Amino acid sequence: MAVPHPKVMADTVRRDPRQMLKSWYIGFFQLPWIPEAALGSNNAAGLERLLRNSGHAHTFEPADFAEYRKAWSQPGALTGMLNWYRAILRHPPEMPEGPRIRIPTLMIWGVQDVALARWTARPSIDYCDNGQLIFFEDATHWVQHDRAADASVLLIEFFK
Repeated sequence: MAVPHPKVMADTVRRDPRQMLKSWYIGFFQLPWIPEAALGSNNAAGLERLLRNSGHAHTFEPADFAEYRKAWSQPGALTGMLNWYRAILRHPPEMPEGPRIRIPTLMIWGVQDVALARWTARPSIDYCDNGQLIFFEDATHWVQHDRAADASVLLIEFFK
């Protein structure tokens, strides 16, 4: 869900100023301790704001944030989350010689995604030998929340 092919993402973020702007947070996350302080202080208010601002008003329920806070407050959890973004720049994965995806692939994409550009979806699915791309025009980066019932039906059918 809303994950471009690694080669498409790497090429796009290097060449497309629009995707560079959408990926601003990855640069911020490279800083030591500042992102943890900014996002984790005040009972993780910064993380909640980040999620709220990247979705619709109905994307997350208050109960969702209560559960997220439990996870975010675990020792080392926030640094672990940020370290994924730190590692992707410091130790980028090597691209295989043949970056084709040979297994059946379903890509579900929210068009109103603030982090990932829609135009990375089609070239990504083109790397798949057997790929299907579904766009939800009214969904955000959190398509699995915005269109939970529809996404679930698509996944169930795909895995059958």
